[in-house]
Amino acid sequence: MKTKISIFLFFFALYTSKISNTSACTGLRLIAADNGVVIGRTLEFGLDPQSEILVIPAGTEIFNSFSDKSNGITFTSKYGIVGANGFGFDVHVDGINEAGLYVGGFYFPGYASYNLPDPTKYDISMAPEDYGTWLLANFSSVEEVKANFDKVFLVENPIEAIGGMSFPAHFVVHDKSGACVVIEPLNRTLVIYDNPFGVFTNSPTFDWHLTNLNNYINLSVVNVEPIDLKGQKLSAFGEGSGLHGLPGDGTPTSRFIRATVFSQSAVQLATAEQTVSQTFHIMNNFDIPVGSVRDIISTKDGKQVVNEITSWTSVTDLKNLTYSFKTYQGQKVFQVNLKKALEKAGKGVQHIKMNSDFIIQDISTDFIK
Repeated sequence: MKTKISIFLFFFALYTSKISNTSACTGLRLIAADNGVVIGRTLEFGLDPQSEILVIPAGTEIFNSFSDKSNGITFTSKYGIVGANGFGFDVHVDGINEAGLYVGGFYFPGYASYNLPDPTKYDISMAPEDYGTWLLANFSSVEEVKANFDKVFLVENPIEAIGGMSFPAHFVVHDKSGACVVIEPLNRTLVIYDNPFGVFTNSPTFDWHLTNLNNYINLSVVNVEPIDLKGQKLSAFGEGSGLHGLPGDGTPTSRFIRATVFSQSAVQLATAEQTVSQTFHIMNNFDIPVGSVRDIISTKDGKQVVNEITSWTSVTDLKNLTYSFKTYQGQKVFQVNLKKALEKAGKGVQHIKMNSDFIIQDISTDFIK
């Protein structure tokens, strides 16, 4: 099966060239008492990405996205993959493989840097947009990723719609052991970081975000005790005084702080299944309602207001191999069982609808008997 990665990227690039500031994805990790690892992630755009659940069985041939396929790697997926795509094309924005490895691609503008094409390295060359799929298709653990992440040569793949710029991305990788790394293309070299908190957002670089945490060591989930000041008792007006000063805006730096605080302070539940629901509740803190984050762009018809929204939120259970999601339109949680989906898909690539209607259930007469 030849994937449609290059077609997807054309539309993605066309879109991001006009709305460069409207990508506010947030990711975090929780670990249950049964050692089940659960990953939450949001996807934000200024328009509906028309995402679908993409099911790619093991043994699928995946072509690179270069216009000349001989300029890069073509590979066969060792593991089956389930996750969300964009605009109906066969590329995962967010996914899990059947070994329990998770990879999420996040927008990384202003920092991503790739190599120039080198004919002597075509046998290891790869376009940036292919990298996440390659990881999911070939590796089963963070340990394997660490041993192989730089075995490929990421090459610029200019896209005319964004003035010849290559797709800027960085990646977070989790496995079912709880290990997590971040991989960033910096100065034409792939750099890997251990990620102790399992939290991820967008620019700037991951090590900067870790350093920035030092600015918030005063935060506590415990309420502040009253104090006596010159005989006057001072006390908080209500709950949450320990988190006074927690940044609430939508920037990547502020979202990183919130995601760290909420994930690290979460009460550990007994099972991964229970933690799926808990993770959805935490991810609600990053939900962007229409109108709260806007960008003003110039078009041939004048200024245009673009409203960013949280298109969908996913929660992935790496122990039980389930991929759950809710969309902006519907809010109802749906779940895909990886093993069932791959078994049913057989040898063909399959798509599952994500969009759903907002339904209100009338319970006016559902009296308890």
